[in-house]
Amino acid sequence: MHLELPIVSFVSAALSLAPLPWHWRSGTIPTISIALWLFVSNIINGVNTIIWAGNVNVVDLVWCDISSKIIIGANVALPASVFCLCIHLERVSSVRNVSTSHTLKRRRQYIDALLCFGVPMIYMALHYIIQGHRIDIIEDFGCRANTYVSIPSIFLLWVPPLFFSLGSFVLSALAFRNFWIRRITFARHLQSNSALTPSRYFRLMAMSLVQMFWGIAVTAFNMWFTMRDGLRPWISFSDVHFNFSRVVVFPTIFIPQQDLLFTYLLWWAVPVSTFLFFIFFAFGRDAMKEYSACSAWIKRVIFRVSESSTKSKTGSLPS
Repeated sequence: MHLELPIVSFVSAALSLAPLPWHWRSGTIPTISIALWLFVSNIINGVNTIIWAGNVNVVDLVWCDISSKIIIGANVALPASVFCLCIHLERVSSVRNVSTSHTLKRRRQYIDALLCFGVPMIYMALHYIIQGHRIDIIEDFGCRANTYVSIPSIFLLWVPPLFFSLGSFVLSALAFRNFWIRRITFARHLQSNSALTPSRYFRLMAMSLVQMFWGIAVTAFNMWFTMRDGLRPWISFSDVHFNFSRVVVFPTIFIPQQDLLFTYLLWWAVPVSTFLFFIFFAFGRDAMKEYSACSAWIKRVIFRVSESSTKSKTGSLPS
């Protein structure tokens, strides 16, 4: 039993929400999306490690159906969110006339929401095509969506995250080129084209680059781990989904130690992504202002409660 897994999951879930308030106020859909997808993924992992700690009991299959699809969606949601963020960073760093009208800003937010939330929904639905049976249950790690490893799975499961990651790489290179061309007047250029400050811009850029390379590494490792035994032949849709309702369980005693180690390492991909996201925004100027405001609010609440308690006690004394 890995007692550290649920602890790390719920701590990571809390950390993913820490930068959310100021991203919400700024209306930056990609960073909001990253925070929400990481939060939900960590909660799912934490619950799974509690329910299936030391057992492979076939319980909570409805939870498994829902949570495993959400985890599948997160595989493409995070690269898609970074891709949207890189589009925004490249746009504000370019020489193009970037309009800041309310209508165009709202339109860009709709497009970002479609990529960050709509595309993962479609991705989750398409996963059914390459899903060989209902669910896998791994001891200590919980339920996982099954994938029929074949040529269609490469295009439906692995190509979309890699496509968004490579697109982010191209946009990041263009944004850096724009910065290098006007590096002397970059601060003034940002102020005239967006509400971003240079420090916030570079933090967003650095976070995007780190998440992009980390996402490519995790996707490549996961792809190799899944296809290490080769591809299976795709005969027909009905053949892949034969006896679809079955549940396959994997007690750790029957899992090779190397495969168990790889499963453990892949599980840590979500917490590490959360820590990387948190580090870039937890100690910036915006975060410090948020912490100060939160601390001041807590002090006001405590003062009001203590003051009302004192008045209540004073009023109860006999005249």
